[in-house]
Amino acid sequence: MANLTLALEDETLKSARKVAIDRGTSVNQLVREYIGRLVAEADTERLAQQRLNEILDRGICEVGPIRWSRDSLHER
Repeated sequence: MANLTLALEDETLKSARKVAIDRGTSVNQLVREYIGRLVAEADTERLAQQRLNEILDRGICEVGPIRWSRDSLHER
């Protein structure tokens, strides 16, 4: 595990310590959990974007039994 040094405003750190005490944990653990959630969220967004791009690259949008091509959706 790597170490990380953060610079926080005094009041922010004081508030973070209070939150940590209320949750029975440490500021270090709060930061670790937050960064973990942030990374997981970014991974989820990246995967969703990748899946959407794959669908759009096929040129077909499917909704139930109906299938539309990209061109037919944009016909005027």
